[in-house]
Amino acid sequence: MYNHVTLIGRLVADPELKTTPNGISVCAFRIAVDRPYKQDGEKQADFINITAWRERAEFVSKYFAKGKAIGIDGAIQTRQYTDRDGAKRTAFEVVANRLFFVEPKGTADKHSPDVVPHGSDDYEPVDVGEDDLPFD
Repeated sequence: MYNHVTLIGRLVADPELKTTPNGISVCAFRIAVDRPYKQDGEKQADFINITAWRERAEFVSKYFAKGKAIGIDGAIQTRQYTDRDGAKRTAFEVVANRLFFVEPKGTADKHSPDVVPHGSDDYEPVDVGEDDLPFD
């Protein structure tokens, strides 16, 4: 069995970078993911909690802000907890393995750098003309 999820959505608030007592970066944020249909003429969306750790946490806090579109590859995790009233609850979240831009550079404000998905250290922009493409 395999636990893999890919999402594209928009941040509903600015991400906030935190550090654990052990010095590990973590960033928990929420995205709105549009549903492919409307109900009563209104767009519908699901709001999904995302957690990013270490370099991924630093990446999202540096380059993304409220309203910015983001792509996420990750895995769904659940955890059990007891709320203030003593009721047992289950929390669902996506732990991000990969975060990436889904909007062209310049479509948002200051958070539109010329970079590629997190983890690609060898990126160098290249201008390619139509004659240089390896296919017809």
